[in-house]
Amino acid sequence: MRYLVFVIGILSVLVLGFTNVYGQEEVESSASGDMKVLGAGFAFGLAALGAGIGLGYVGSAGLAVISENPALQSKVFIFIGMVESIAIYGIVMMFIILGQ
Repeated sequence: MRYLVFVIGILSVLVLGFTNVYGQEEVESSASGDMKVLGAGFAFGLAALGAGIGLGYVGSAGLAVISENPALQSKVFIFIGMVESIAIYGIVMMFIILGQ
């Protein structure tokens, strides 16, 4: 149920952002520039969201492994670094999109 409310909220924000609901006059602006910012925001936001979810799973499993065998601590850190790299890829994609 929480996810349904979240999706409805995101969709309503997107619809209100793309329509002229505030009664403002049409201002000539570069629509491609607006879409670049939106795409960059989605690229980084979704990458950070995925990295956060993945880090939750990997971190909890990693703590369980370390509590059973402390010698595997370095391998757990490698897996955590691999999950964190997803967010770094999102930042790189954001800069690539905004740089065009």
